[in-house]
Amino acid sequence: MTGDLTRGPVMGSMFRFAVPMILGNLLQQCYNITDTLIVSRFLGPDALAAVGSSYSLMSFLTSILLGLCMGSGAAFSIRFGRRDIRGLKEGMCASFVLIAALAALLNVLAFACLDLVRVFLQVPGQVWGPMRAYLAVIFCGIAATFLYNYFACLLRAIGNSVAPLLFLAVSAVLNIALDLWFVLGLERGVAGAAEATVIAQYVSGIGLALYTWVRCPQLRLRREELRVRWASVREITGFSLLTCVQQSVMNLGILMVQGLVNSFGPAVMTAFAAAVKIDSFAYMPVQDFGNAVSTFLAQNYGARQWDRIRAGLRGAVAVSFGFCVVISLGVWVFARPLMLLFVEAGETAILAEGMRYLRIEGAFYCGIGCLFLLYGLYRALGRPGMSVVLTVISLGTRVALAYLLSAIPAVGVVGIWWAVPIGWALADATGLLYYLFRKDALLSPR
Repeated sequence: MTGDLTRGPVMGSMFRFAVPMILGNLLQQCYNITDTLIVSRFLGPDALAAVGSSYSLMSFLTSILLGLCMGSGAAFSIRFGRRDIRGLKEGMCASFVLIAALAALLNVLAFACLDLVRVFLQVPGQVWGPMRAYLAVIFCGIAATFLYNYFACLLRAIGNSVAPLLFLAVSAVLNIALDLWFVLGLERGVAGAAEATVIAQYVSGIGLALYTWVRCPQLRLRREELRVRWASVREITGFSLLTCVQQSVMNLGILMVQGLVNSFGPAVMTAFAAAVKIDSFAYMPVQDFGNAVSTFLAQNYGARQWDRIRAGLRGAVAVSFGFCVVISLGVWVFARPLMLLFVEAGETAILAEGMRYLRIEGAFYCGIGCLFLLYGLYRALGRPGMSVVLTVISLGTRVALAYLLSAIPAVGVVGIWWAVPIGWALADATGLLYYLFRKDALLSPR
């Protein structure tokens, strides 16, 4: 099943492609939200802090693989738009070998450096025990993360966003069932929550790989095509490496902020762990919409459909802005009920800090929505370096201000929360100014 995004109504094509991506990644968030809910309700605040900090670390590690897969997906989309199936297959082979090798290396390094995590993230002693137990299992899912994201990006590049959604839906349901069984039935603790997630990840990763082989014969590599060509490696690396750097910088900044948050003690750690889950879930649709817009733009860029690119951009901005306004209002108004999903009403300090985080971040979702569209735009138009620049500005500002402001006694931890929207605003301004000055060069035949 493939989808040609270079024909048909612009917004209709974009929405048909985007909606399954949005639903799919909302389900993917269910992996961590399920762990968080079950852990917080049945294992206590220290276990919740452990799982929350582990999530930040795993997001950093998997962002490297995700960035490479997303960059490869942009290259695949352009080749599919050009109807260059031979070039697409060459890119598939080069990309798979490159990312698989890196996934194996990451797995080795993750286990080798496991005990250094406590020092780097400034994890309190009472949290480190359950956190180490969780990480020792969750690291086993790195290969599954690679498989799912590689084949999901490949299928989305050729316009099929439905299959990744279906496999993720099965995996999410399985994850919830296994979480309840392992944590409550078998009393496996935080390790059981990690085991449930890893098993579900392998189901989605291996299942999607088999689906691609069976249902997409045009993507099967014949024996003579199983060669890694230097030209393909160079092109794939050009797209993937910078996207990988962008994703890694983004999550490294978040990881550094996590370490700073941890220095304020278990109560702030727990509030942050719960609030970040809500925050991520709230703006995940606009992030996925930005990725869908990127695929739409990349296919049309390959097909040299400049008018469709301009029309798609105008529609995407309107949709993204409207969604962000609605979701900002929702998070602001319902901050307390949302936090109560994860935190007992009696944990007043945790509850208050989480609400304060949500109301600061939630007021500025238009900023992150604009930034995701800019990332997708520059990746699709073969300018991934600009996405890296915007990420460095956003995260660099966030990390620097977080450390500076939180060191002021009168500001404290709230400075960490305010650093985020300020970073978004500076990156948005840079990306929009670059687009305005370079629009003719970016959106014209070459």
